[in-house]
Amino acid sequence: MQEQQEQNNQLNIEISEEIAEGQYANLVIITHSHAEFVVDFVNVMPGTPKSKVKSRVILTPQHAKRFMKALTENISRFESINGKIQDLEETQLPMNFGGPTAQA
Repeated sequence: MQEQQEQNNQLNIEISEEIAEGQYANLVIITHSHAEFVVDFVNVMPGTPKSKVKSRVILTPQHAKRFMKALTENISRFESINGKIQDLEETQLPMNFGGPTAQA
């Protein structure tokens, strides 16, 4: 009986080829209202004064908190195997990433 119940609780998730390729992001901008968190993923290129949002994810506050917990847990697992991840603030990486200074 429990085995049948576990099979009924499984979620079948599909992913298209386009989505499976993913989007690279090296900047995340998070904003929120009383009802939702908006997470914008951006790819900032060196020497480029303008960047576009590559992906936007909108979450309820409850799902945002669950996402934070899941990300924290996965980072801990990663670091236990691969060592501590160096924070960008610790490495003093300039915003221009070593490229020419952007001018408007």
